[in-house]
Amino acid sequence: MAVKPVVLALSRSGEDTAHRVAEMIGAQVHGREGRVARADAFFANALDHARDLFAAGVPVVGVCASGILIRAVAPMLSDKRAEPPVLSVSDDGSVVVPLLGGHRGANRLAAEIATGLGAVAAVTTAGDVAMGVALDAPPLGYRLANPEDAKPAMALMLAGKGLRLTGEAIFDVENTGGAVEVIVSEAPQQGGEERLVYHPQRFALGLGCARGCDIEEMWALVSDTLAEAGIAPGAVACVASIDLKADEGAMNEVARRLGVPFRLFTAAELEEQAAQLANPSEVVFAEVGCHGVCEGAALAVGGDLIVPKRKTANATCALTRSAEPITEMPGRARGRLSVVGIGPGQATWRTPEVSRLVAEAEELVGYGLYIDLLGPLAAGKARSDFPLGGEEARCRYALEQAALGKNVALVCSGDAGIYAMGALVFELLDRGPDEHGVSDAARRIEVVCSPGVSALQGAAARAGAPLGHDFCTISLSDLLTPRDDIIRRLHAAAEGDFVIAFYNPVSKTRRTLLAEARDILLEHRPADTPVMLASSLGRPEEYIRYRRLDELEVDEVDMLTVVLIGSSNSRLAQLGEGPRMFTPRGYARKIDGDLAQARAVENTGNA
Repeated sequence: MAVKPVVLALSRSGEDTAHRVAEMIGAQVHGREGRVARADAFFANALDHARDLFAAGVPVVGVCASGILIRAVAPMLSDKRAEPPVLSVSDDGSVVVPLLGGHRGANRLAAEIATGLGAVAAVTTAGDVAMGVALDAPPLGYRLANPEDAKPAMALMLAGKGLRLTGEAIFDVENTGGAVEVIVSEAPQQGGEERLVYHPQRFALGLGCARGCDIEEMWALVSDTLAEAGIAPGAVACVASIDLKADEGAMNEVARRLGVPFRLFTAAELEEQAAQLANPSEVVFAEVGCHGVCEGAALAVGGDLIVPKRKTANATCALTRSAEPITEMPGRARGRLSVVGIGPGQATWRTPEVSRLVAEAEELVGYGLYIDLLGPLAAGKARSDFPLGGEEARCRYALEQAALGKNVALVCSGDAGIYAMGALVFELLDRGPDEHGVSDAARRIEVVCSPGVSALQGAAARAGAPLGHDFCTISLSDLLTPRDDIIRRLHAAAEGDFVIAFYNPVSKTRRTLLAEARDILLEHRPADTPVMLASSLGRPEEYIRYRRLDELEVDEVDMLTVVLIGSSNSRLAQLGEGPRMFTPRGYARKIDGDLAQARAVENTGNA
């Protein structure tokens, strides 16, 4: 499990059990507000919180009735190969039930918890019950080459066909010489429904290349090298290189195709392997500061050099073999910055992808209020809070932390690409060294952007459908945009009859532009044009109200208010549940036109 589990405590009766479980598996306790006294973080609604953790890929151990967890995650079930483990533990700690993810660590985790508590692990997975093992979940450091054959192979074994072991015994099962073969081999082997093939991951693949090396050239070199050495791709534990190549597309793609981590070392770290190099090079030393990249990188991971440097015109590779499977990776990761939008703040408006990126992050960076809005999902993580106005310092810090090999999430409200930090991140990456940019290491990190529900979308959803036709957004803040530019855009939007969403409508010191915008719009659209004011969207203090354009007052708008101004076609419908704002797109005209055309055709036919 890549992400640490979270233990949920829902009541005082199960609180002590939850803390015992958390201590033995190295997890945090999240407790139900008002019902649990001690916890690392608290949540208001058990179903919502369990669902949020599950969507983020976090293994969940609930000290509660199984039904609570089942109801929470049931609407999200889709792929058992990707879903995280979910377990329930009785309040008294006497029973542990793995509900989901039995073959993704849940059964193993249940056995560990049961042993620690002196409890019964109620495992119901057929293979585990019959044989005590899950053949599609090999020990750490081993990879099943043909997982698609695991289910039919297990069915054959359960039907009494028996098991035949070839090579290293990685499962504690009896070798009955049966029909289903379990083979452990470093070499490529043909698998099938009666033959499960496991590869011990003992090999490190070191890579080097010219900048911009073609992916297929490098992949062909790697594939040929493994084939000639008789090593299965599944026996490779990691890809390694010098940190200057962190953003090299071919190397990252090789690691992705092999499904293994990409590990990086400094030139100084690689030079420590100089005495073991089979092909030291003064040319390489002059270029990057070490006498060998591919051989040095493989050796830095560990083991003996078994395939010295092989090369093509633009790529090199080498292989080392360790005596045992490689389960702890030396070096550092490439580093990743996830620029995430968390929506207006409520968990139900946060996308599962954003929740997953936050759960995977080692450090959270952002305006403190936005990180606080993540609630228990942020508990236990390193966090670096920055004040409003510290935007560039915030983005620069996040980039440089990721440059150290960390997995960092830059947390923004709404959508990170709409009036938020996304653009500034890429601006810093694009600046040159003389333009107050970032380090070369920061330019080599992976940057992931994940969308969020913007304030514009949230307000529109609450209103009804005011964005049903062409619209635009304008920020009324003149801190970063010249005032004359804002006025020019207001006139253009007014003349174009767009629905307009105003961001940053006012601040404590900036109160005049909203009134000017209202007056400009009144020159081009009716006085009774509907206006929606949405404050604190998605939060308990959310406040929605409607005004006529000529009655819009600056004093009832604050920094947390989104202002939606309708076009000349926007309407406010008075419905049973209250007023709803919408902007017709023209379907009525289309229907009238279709009817007129149909009548014309009919009249022509009757002539």
